[in-house]
Amino acid sequence: MNDLLQLQVHDLEVQVLTGIYSEETHLPQPVRISITVDIALPERFAPDTPLSASKSYMDIKHAATTALPEGVHFTLIEGVAEHICDTLFVSDSRVRRVEVKIVKLAIAEGGESIGITLVRNRR
Repeated sequence: MNDLLQLQVHDLEVQVLTGIYSEETHLPQPVRISITVDIALPERFAPDTPLSASKSYMDIKHAATTALPEGVHFTLIEGVAEHICDTLFVSDSRVRRVEVKIVKLAIAEGGESIGITLVRNRR
């Protein structure tokens, strides 16, 4: 088994145009996005290892926020997760696996988490 580094950015609250029902299709909905990214890593991380040996957490946050296209309606939140995965794979060849969890906040009635988890491996 190969060693890997998992970088995590969890519980980002983002407004996304998504949904299939008429009341969902014209206004952004609040979602909570959590992302785990597996990347190839160097042999060791020494105290003076530069950031370039890893990946900036801000790149991961960007994929779930400012990299989402404005004005685009995603019928399914699965499409949002797919866009995040694509963004991360394109941005760094060391990314091996991306896991995106999206919870739709507006439909919870009793504090439950309703949503999806999409896992993609580099092909």
